[in-house]
Amino acid sequence: MNNKEQYKRLIRSILVIFLVMCETMIFIYYWKTNYNMYTVFPFFQKGHWMMAAMYVIYQMLFLYIFGGLKVGYLKKANIIFSQVLAMCGSNVIIYLQIVLLSVKFVTVIPMLKATAIDACIVIIVAFFNERIFRKLFPPRELVVLYDEYDPDEFIKKMNSRKDKYIIKNKINVSVGMDAIKDTILKAQGIVIYDVHSELRNKIIKVCYENDVRAYSTTKVSDILIRGAESLHLFDTPLLLYRNNGLSFEQRFVKRTIDIFVSFVMIVITSPIFLVSAIAIKVYDRGPVFYRQARYTINGKIFNIHKFRSMIVNAEKDGKSQPATDNDPRITPVGKVLRATRLDELPQLIDILVGNMSLVGPRPERVEHVEKYSEDIPEFRYRLKVRGGLTGYAQLYGKYNTSPYDKLQLDLIYIQNYSVFLDIRLIFMTIKIMFMKESTEGFTEEQKENIQER
Repeated sequence: MNNKEQYKRLIRSILVIFLVMCETMIFIYYWKTNYNMYTVFPFFQKGHWMMAAMYVIYQMLFLYIFGGLKVGYLKKANIIFSQVLAMCGSNVIIYLQIVLLSVKFVTVIPMLKATAIDACIVIIVAFFNERIFRKLFPPRELVVLYDEYDPDEFIKKMNSRKDKYIIKNKINVSVGMDAIKDTILKAQGIVIYDVHSELRNKIIKVCYENDVRAYSTTKVSDILIRGAESLHLFDTPLLLYRNNGLSFEQRFVKRTIDIFVSFVMIVITSPIFLVSAIAIKVYDRGPVFYRQARYTINGKIFNIHKFRSMIVNAEKDGKSQPATDNDPRITPVGKVLRATRLDELPQLIDILVGNMSLVGPRPERVEHVEKYSEDIPEFRYRLKVRGGLTGYAQLYGKYNTSPYDKLQLDLIYIQNYSVFLDIRLIFMTIKIMFMKESTEGFTEEQKENIQER
């Protein structure tokens, strides 16, 4: 397996290149036979190559944004969805480019045909890719090393990807370093689950020395280290931790984008605002909007706006009651709004007035932040930036993701912030809106744990 692993990236690259070339050939066929004739100055040989190059660039850009390059990493359905979105994005952009070259709107039918063919190619290639990866890279057998916290819940997550991992055993580190080393030497891979840093460092070094793959869950300090800046002022390397959120320039650009995009989106989605408001009002005559106190940057409290998706007085006793799967308090209209995340749309108003940002940590309820912070003091680190409509934790986590995991995901965003990252996360939101698992509610057990804390 180790010999094949070194070729995984090469194989992934070849498969992606094959897909892009297939889709590019489809586009060039329709470009030559249907669209070139409409341009003001029809292209010849070099012009065709230029259009093909532009299409490849668009494809690679959208594949990167939507995660379509992660062949053999994401699940088959996820990779198909990602690559179809990337293809649609590329086709829309190239069509608009053709319109500009033609100085008029041209028929969209050939492009729709190309899109349909491309979608079929994506599906066929995805099934082919999965078979290749299953054949060449079978699931890796792993041993979980853990300390005081039982890893069963984490192992369930690992078992959800049986195409990649098989948890063969779990061993408590109390067995001693000699037994741990013996386990490492016999294993295909090791998962280090929440082991304190001193012992974890020793385990990682043993794995490195013996060429054994090691996985490790992260701690807050790990994320801060990853986001640090390397300084080479002399022959001893230094890591610089700025620890002050975003710079002035980053805040200025981010706020400018927030104002522009939120205003434009409010105008564009105004029909959806109207239809949603009418549906909510007609169903039970209750209020359209739901307001709730939330925390944002520097511990500021504001009232967030959402379309009401639950019955009136869903929390009439005033006590926090997180939504569970199949929660009876959610109205039929609310189910649709939650499934499509349209219940979040009124937050564009909060963004426009400056209480929120397009991208950032989820603004948590006041009582939740206070409860979580009792057990996890670092939870308030999320308040170094404005809360966001979408964000790292919202996209890569779930509605019921644990507070500590949310904290780590949000810190990854804060420590690695860039305008391009914001743009990528905004595009990723389009993809995640249609993925059901991202809106998965709390189980009854999780709900009780939150209420009892």
